[in-house]
Amino acid sequence: MEPSDAAHPGPGRAVWTLAPRLLLLPLLPVLLGRGLRLGAAASSSGAAAEDSSAMEELATEKEAEESHRQDSVSLLTFILLLTLTILTIWLFKHRRVRFLHETGLAMIYGLIVGVILRYGTPATSGHDKSLSCTQEDRAFSTLLVNVSGKFFEYTLKGEISPGKINNVEQNDMLRKVTFDPEVFFNILLPPIIFHAGYSLKKRHFFRNLGSILAYAFFGTAVSCFIIGNLMYGVVKLMKIVGQLTDKFYYTDCLFFGAIISATDPVTVLAIFNELHADVDLYALLFGESVLNDAVAIVLSSSIVAYQPAGLNTHAFDAAAFFKSVGIFLGIFSGSFTMGAVTGVVTALVTKFTKLHCFPLLETALFFLMSWSTFLLAEACGFTGVVAVLFCGITQAHYTYNNLSVESRSRSKQLFEVLHFLAENFIFSYMGLALFTFQKHVFSPIFIIGAFVAIFLGRAAHIYPLSFFLNLGRRHKIGWNFQHMMMFSGLRGAMAFALAIRDTTSYARQMMFTTTLLIVFFTVWVIGGGTTPMLSWLNIRVGVDPDQDPPPNNDSFQVLQGDGLDSAGGSRTKQESAWIFRLWYSFDHNYLKPILTHSGPPLSTTLPAWLARCLTSPQVYDNQEPLREDDSDFILTEGDLTLTYGDSTVTANGSSSSYTASTSLEGGRRTKSSSEEVFERDLGMGDHKVSSRGTPLVFPLQENA
Repeated sequence: MEPSDAAHPGPGRAVWTLAPRLLLLPLLPVLLGRGLRLGAAASSSGAAAEDSSAMEELATEKEAEESHRQDSVSLLTFILLLTLTILTIWLFKHRRVRFLHETGLAMIYGLIVGVILRYGTPATSGHDKSLSCTQEDRAFSTLLVNVSGKFFEYTLKGEISPGKINNVEQNDMLRKVTFDPEVFFNILLPPIIFHAGYSLKKRHFFRNLGSILAYAFFGTAVSCFIIGNLMYGVVKLMKIVGQLTDKFYYTDCLFFGAIISATDPVTVLAIFNELHADVDLYALLFGESVLNDAVAIVLSSSIVAYQPAGLNTHAFDAAAFFKSVGIFLGIFSGSFTMGAVTGVVTALVTKFTKLHCFPLLETALFFLMSWSTFLLAEACGFTGVVAVLFCGITQAHYTYNNLSVESRSRSKQLFEVLHFLAENFIFSYMGLALFTFQKHVFSPIFIIGAFVAIFLGRAAHIYPLSFFLNLGRRHKIGWNFQHMMMFSGLRGAMAFALAIRDTTSYARQMMFTTTLLIVFFTVWVIGGGTTPMLSWLNIRVGVDPDQDPPPNNDSFQVLQGDGLDSAGGSRTKQESAWIFRLWYSFDHNYLKPILTHSGPPLSTTLPAWLARCLTSPQVYDNQEPLREDDSDFILTEGDLTLTYGDSTVTANGSSSSYTASTSLEGGRRTKSSSEEVFERDLGMGDHKVSSRGTPLVFPLQENA
């Protein structure tokens, strides 16, 4: 086969002329993935050219109709899977069955359908022909093939190893149910990640922010390098025993460590939420998993970008290492900024327009702006997962206050439904992919080594970090919490999506197969053992998620006037929380009034002309300042009534009638450390707080 000189296809494309005497050699699938489907050959007879053309058009129409039918059947398959999963979930909830989560059910149904499609449907397409292109040294994304004067366009599907050319799947149905990995990243992941940020219990999240950041950033990095180095030893062992048939580099092991470090304890968290488990444990696990996904995807991108100078591209190079670290910081900070800016823009648009008069338009704009954050970050070379996560947090903190009542309800329900469907779709596809995916590489040594590595990596992640965090926490992370966090390191949608995104090489195919099996095991076995583990570790359940933990003798104090029993506790509180107090004060006095209708008047903090420009007409139309409505971040009125009612029980169980108040009168303000904690939890900066003579009892435990 020779390239045609008459054609000028442009970059990434090539035109080939097929000679009748050309021998068919098994090398072209390296360029075309699964091969070239040539269809009906054009007639070599000039007299029958018109009849042949008509027959080809008819065959093309029939093939297009058949392809459309198969597309419909494949989509219907997944819809029926989700429908069956929902009905079974209802049955399990009705029967109070907790040993298997909905995601585990979706995987089981996916496995069943995968077996049926794999072994119950016959081959429906003819064998593809292999053509030789030995003169080319690279793969083209698009080929235009000249077959007897007619041009046919073919696109690159991927590489096939020489030993598997004759095993190319001939079942069109299995090809249809194998989705492009970009579908997961651009369509299914955004609603899952955005919902995690939008529904974040910010009050408990920020109260444990220091520990969450330590687990998510430092812990994920530790886990990645421990797993990567252990797996490199496993790869060396495979090479010694002759189980390694292709290249597997150290950077591949680190990449596997990065993607498998992305935890997704969706099963555990669902059971926690249903049983109302301890709010601090829930916040630590949920916060870690949310940020952990973002860290894992940026870390994996940085490892891929590691390119040492010289001939050996997999050797250690200090310059390349620091460049990868810079890429990690640049991608993460850029994605964070892009997500936050999109949320701020949406807040300003909803504040200074009257979209609230048209809830449907308001909800539609909110949805499009939120989803576009992911695509915008990906288009700019950043990470959409990080961007859409912080966009969700920003939208919940600012934009939510500007939405109409209908739009608030619609936006929460919309993303909750999308999150539910997308997550169960991914887990259904996991079960399906075990039998329909054509590039599995099963290696028992690698799989067993991976299970051992993730266990050791999780242990090195949780226990040492908890020890160091407890040195600075007044409210310690107990051993039962640490064991539960160790046990809850499930792998899920993010690890699967990262693994399936690139399966072109032998190493990546082995990683994908191993990741799939790890997800199955953790969801079914560990997820099913959550309820017994909670009971065995004596972790509290039945706790109001909007209420603080119950008082301990040394963790609760009763305020009397402006005094505090423990001056040392006050100093500790001031030293540990000053940066957050500064942020909350700045947020309450400036950001909230600028971006929302709530907060103190801007005229008290900004020049009059600037305050008039940044104050929305809705504020002028109301006689009283609007209340902040993101009740996940502040205590609600119900919380105030419950916690600070007329009958309050102190740490020792006795009733109290002391009064605690904060006054701004007289130009001077005196407040204790615990009052600052109270203001911080309320999200209230310097405006007046009064308890109307009601005793205040709230925790003094230190959380990092």
